[in-house]
Amino acid sequence: MPTIDGPRVVADLKRLAEFGRYKTGVHRPTYSPVDVESRQWLAEKFREAGLDPVIDGIGNVIGCNPSAGRRLLVGSHSETQPYGGWLDGSLGVIYALELARAFAADPGCAGLGIEVAAWADEEGHYGNMLGSRSFTDALPEDEIDRIRGRDDGTPLREALRRAGFAGRPRERVDPRHYVGYLEAHIEQGDTLDTTGLRIGVVETIVGIWNYRVSVIGEQNHAGTTRMVRRKEAGVAMVRLASRIHDRFPEIAGPRTVWTIGRMLIEPNAPSVIPGHAEMQVQFRDADPERLALFEKTLQELVGEARRAGPCHVEIEPIGRSEPRPMDPGFQAQIEAAAQRQAPGMHMRLPSAAGHDAAVLSYRMPAGMMFIPSLGGISHHWSEDSKEEDIVLGAQVFADAAERILRAT
Repeated sequence: MPTIDGPRVVADLKRLAEFGRYKTGVHRPTYSPVDVESRQWLAEKFREAGLDPVIDGIGNVIGCNPSAGRRLLVGSHSETQPYGGWLDGSLGVIYALELARAFAADPGCAGLGIEVAAWADEEGHYGNMLGSRSFTDALPEDEIDRIRGRDDGTPLREALRRAGFAGRPRERVDPRHYVGYLEAHIEQGDTLDTTGLRIGVVETIVGIWNYRVSVIGEQNHAGTTRMVRRKEAGVAMVRLASRIHDRFPEIAGPRTVWTIGRMLIEPNAPSVIPGHAEMQVQFRDADPERLALFEKTLQELVGEARRAGPCHVEIEPIGRSEPRPMDPGFQAQIEAAAQRQAPGMHMRLPSAAGHDAAVLSYRMPAGMMFIPSLGGISHHWSEDSKEEDIVLGAQVFADAAERILRAT
């Protein structure tokens, strides 16, 4: 069995966290100078592990293993949310690096190969899952032409040029090349932490459906416009948001979540009645029928608001990922590895967050493993996991990878 070096795993994670260090977390947006520097560092670490590294035209860092007869692709993303955590994404990348080293050092694993990927922009600074979608031929050139950064509107083409990736070919997957894809991640929720369990075997990655709801009123003077004739877009938006939060619990499943994560009011001035308002509504569940019910209900609520007036209300889908089950055989091998390394300390659960494994699962068998997140906190600089859970997870992951390679 390949044996990981626990202190080395922790040291590599801490070193990667220095690229964009913010308090106890990391600020490393996609294609920023510090992100590019971290990708170059990862490429060198992949080289030291005996892999042939390449940084491709979308920014993926891929460590190839041409000498292996049977290959398992392993990885995660390496950029972070703004002022986010040090483990979100990075854990899976460093686990994958450690797997490559552990397999190379174990004579019993001769012929069994690990290839490593640090995907670009899973976090959506430009477009969700850009790197894994590019790798799986799900990112056409015309979409790259249209994409702009969510923070400052920088065209993706310009960001790639500044990063030094423009003009490079984009690596493309040949599914025949791999037995599958495996990803490790912090849970980001609190299920493992509150139950005291240490390993999560992911059954399904939830679907995520996003909508833009626009309210069109009438911009006017805040002092001279009588209340009876006002069409206040901001008030109409808040009323609709309140109705959504009242109605959604009535149709929710045990793990359904929904969020109004962005609200805009124009012109957002104290003496101007806002003539336009906008909010983004998102809901997540592992059940496609539940997602469809939420969509139907949201459309009904928007229709009610439109008929009630005085503002016009529109709804537009802006992004959708479907629930993706993880490969049953991979789940069984992760569970067997967890039982060997930490008997009785594992559970099966869905992933309430989106991951690159969902994208890869369309082209090859895929699996995911979680370790606990302290307090269930993520997408914040205080995100953390116990060091002993990081080390245990790395060994379970290596055990699972070997089992998958030998069983498939």
